[in-house]
Amino acid sequence: MKRSPKIASIGKECVACGCCAAVCPRNAIHIASGVVARLDEEKCVGCGKCAKNCPADVISIIERRAAL
Repeated sequence: MKRSPKIASIGKECVACGCCAAVCPRNAIHIASGVVARLDEEKCVGCGKCAKNCPADVISIIERRAAL
């Protein structure tokens, strides 16, 4: 499967509310230790649903970095 050129980026200011994880269609986000949202880069397709639903506005959709 071809990877999307976009990916989510979760800022350090994340409050771990879980709103992003709840709307992710690929289950690419989980809340780690109740402290911060973590992204599974292999699952993320950069759809932007997480960013649109983040009440803290700390998720951005960015260009995926090329694998080295």
